Amino acid sequence: MKESIHHGRNIKRFREMMGIKQEVLAFELGEDWTQKKVSLLEQKEEIEEELLRQVAEVLKIPAEAIKNFNEEKAVNIISNSFTSHDNATGLIYNNNPTFNPIDKLIEVFEENKKLYERLLESEKEKVELLKKMLEK
Repeated sequence: MKESIHHGRNIKRFREMMGIKQEVLAFELGEDWTQKKVSLLEQKEEIEEELLRQVAEVLKIPAEAIKNFNEEKAVNIISNSFTSHDNATGLIYNNNPTFNPIDKLIEVFEENKKLYERLLESEKEKVELLKKMLEK
């Protein structure tokens, strides 16, 4: 029996974890994207490979993460790890991570800041263009 993994829901989860709004994702995906189109994308159970790759690139995550993330399994692993009375089972906690989580968080915030700045700049350009059109 094939597991059902909802690609759209996974995109939404990763997008929200990174603090990226649908409007920003739409902006980064290109001119023919809107917030509404992103919303509809997040409702699709299966998303074609090329589009999945584009979204993953914008979110800066591997496309495989979107295709394979199963929330139910993750919740089961976590609950089994923390509710177990037998210390021999569960996840092993790595006290020496190979990266600084704070640095990674700051990196994500900086990326978000850049995305918002590009979105704001684009909006300013649109306003200027509209002003010029009205002056004619």
